[in-house]
Amino acid sequence: MTEKQPVETRRGDAGVAPASLSRTDLGAAIIRKRSRPGEWLAERGIFAVSLSSIVMIFLIFAFVGREALPVILGQTSNARTQKPLTPDEATKLPADKLAKYIGVSVSELKGYDAETLKTLVELKAEELAQVSNTDSRINTTSWQKMFQPHRWLGYDKPEYIWQPTSEIPKYNCIPLFIGSLKATLVALLFSVPLGVAAAIYVSQLASPKVREIVKPTIELLSGIPSVVLGFFALIVLATILQTIFHYSSRLNALVGGIALGLAVIPVIFTIAEDALTSVPKSYSQAALALGAAPWQVAWQVVLPAALPGVFAACILGFGRAMGETMIVLMASGNASIVSASILDSCRTITATIAAELAEVVFGGAHYRILFLLGTLLFAVTFVTNLVGEMIVHRLKARLEGA
Repeated sequence: MTEKQPVETRRGDAGVAPASLSRTDLGAAIIRKRSRPGEWLAERGIFAVSLSSIVMIFLIFAFVGREALPVILGQTSNARTQKPLTPDEATKLPADKLAKYIGVSVSELKGYDAETLKTLVELKAEELAQVSNTDSRINTTSWQKMFQPHRWLGYDKPEYIWQPTSEIPKYNCIPLFIGSLKATLVALLFSVPLGVAAAIYVSQLASPKVREIVKPTIELLSGIPSVVLGFFALIVLATILQTIFHYSSRLNALVGGIALGLAVIPVIFTIAEDALTSVPKSYSQAALALGAAPWQVAWQVVLPAALPGVFAACILGFGRAMGETMIVLMASGNASIVSASILDSCRTITATIAAELAEVVFGGAHYRILFLLGTLLFAVTFVTNLVGEMIVHRLKARLEGA
């Protein structure tokens, strides 16, 4: 009798398979096991949700950018340089030019009779004849006037001014960018040290009992509505800080930034604590075995190893602070002032959009410029997150020795 040869088997994701199976058959067996209906539907569902989220973000950006496109391309003008026309001259114009001259749509123009049209042309001629301000001949929706100073009538020097509802609308965006950066930087200076320090304490130094109490408490702060934080800053925090520092503007970038920092702390804490916790225990155990104190291990060993995650937490905190609306709308003073002092009132981009968008004329210059501000805010946040992600990857590569 011949001795039976044992059948060599290989264990893989597909279970036990004879070695005589070809590589193609073995791969097919693995795919069949993995392709269970429930798993396949779950994978496709997660993929669809992720893809739809990305698509929705780009659709929102496309919608906002479309509304701002006339300003971006320089196709808008609010300069009052038109020559007054007589009714006879106006009737010789094409319908689209006449509608633009009067300030109505072509469809509205077709509904007017000759007498009404004559009256509108005469009123427009009187309006143009009364214009005496030389600034009225300036197109304040141009890129130059939106980002460079201009010496307006009655001012001693060129100024950055945001006054969209004045006799001569002024749409300079620099005061809004400065206000946004001031409030955001104050918020980060307040929230980053507290958030990272709390994350280090909870993840490395606190006892398990304290950790179970402190961590959920800080994370629950993210559930407080921003309007509540804004109201707290408006009523309580502003009074306390003014009593301590004795400044003149009760609502300013300092008050708005600290209130904004209270909303950012839970974001920074949660992500930084996860990054610190994910550092292998062997790092801290080796340092402790060499005689290092627990705080030295946390500061000199664990924190550098978790630096990419901590930096990512700060970047997300920056994005959260830049995009916040209600807190800065209630607590920053909403004065578009170009000033480096955090004790002066400021006006952010988000607060400007929230306060003014409901009051503008649909399709007008002010309407378009508010959408331009939204487009620029989206672009700044996207670029900041992209640069932060690149820095995080470089830090990871450096720590891993790549």
